[in-house]
Parts: sequence; structure tokens; C-alpha cells
Amino acid sequence: MDSFGAIILAAGLSRRMENCNKLLLPIHGKPMIRHVMETYLSVVDERVWVVTGYEGERIEAALQGLDVQIVHNEDFEAGQPFSVRAGLLEARGAQHYLIGLGDQPDLSGDDLRALITAHLARDVQKISIPHQDATRGNPIVVPAAMRAQLLADQANPGCGKFTRAHPELAQHIPMTQAGFFNDIDTPAAFEAFAQMVQQKDLT
Repeated sequence: MDSFGAIILAAGLSRRMENCNKLLLPIHGKPMIRHVMETYLSVVDERVWVVTGYEGERIEAALQGLDVQIVHNEDFEAGQPFSVRAGLLEARGAQHYLIGLGDQPDLSGDDLRALITAHLARDVQKISIPHQDATRGNPIVVPAAMRAQLLADQANPGCGKFTRAHPELAQHIPMTQAGFFNDIDTPAAFEAFAQMVQQKDLT
């Protein structure tokens, strides 16, 4: 049976969040990154790797007690592709990896299970990308066998440029769940999400 791990990117500078680390904002009474990690841990059957960078010690403290592996990306200021590289270099043990973002608290375990099911129903040797109209979502599913190819370009490692340069090695998975396409980048986005959560809790 195919096994799944996860690599979660939690190294960003939160530049658009007005001097606040978005991954530490409260979601259901806990830091956002912890909420997101608990969702992934409830779904995958192999290890979860968290790539830290900016305020790495605070992120790690927010995850204390969870069964996750921390990978610190020294090149986090160079951008997300280098965090993907850091995660791919360390992650071992699974046949496939969900590569996701730490700022997608709207994702549910059911959403992730739906993506895994869709990936297994297609070509499992390709990268699966959630897609809605012209919008790419996250997480994506990466076969471990593609690790070397994704790391070959030292200047532009990771998945974004690779999948655009090699469309034959990627497949778009139609998904309708909003969680795949919503991330928290600004105070306004966080406020809107917090209001939505409050409304759900009241119903």
C-alpha cells in the first residue's frame, strides 16, 4: 500500500502581515502552525517534516509535543523553493509526500484524504496539483521517486518551476474545497477567516 508523509513549509517572513508572524496567530485557541500540523498528522501514515526559517525557535516552540521533524532552512530568505529543497533533502520513509503551506488553516483532514484518493486514482508517478479553473492550490503530492529531479536545478529547486517546465510530469486534480486555495497572507485575510470560524462555531 502506498505510504504518505508530509513536508510543511513554515519558514516565510510574513512580510504582508504587518510585523506579525502569521503562523503564530490563534486558530481555535492554538497557534495556526500547530492547528495545521495536527490536521496533517491526522491523515498521513509516515512522518511529517516542518521546514522552519524566520523565527524558527518560536515556530518550534509552538509545535512542542507534536510528533514532527524540524528542518531549519538557513536560506529561508532566498524564497520558498529553497524551503522545498530543505524539506526534500531531509524527508525519508514515504513513497509520496504532501508538500503544503503552514498558513492554510481552512484545510481539513477530509480535504487531504480526498486529494490522496485522487492522486492514487491517477498516475502515481506524477506530481498531483489541486486545481480550480486557472488556480493552482496546495498541498501538492510529490512521489518520492522524483526527489532527484526536483533537486537537480540548484538555482531554482523545488516544484513550481519544474512542473511548469515539465507539464508531462504533473497532473491537475480538480478540487472544489476552498481550503486548497485559501492561505492567510494579510491581516484582512486573517480577520475574514476568524469571522468565518466564529460563525461556524455558533451554528
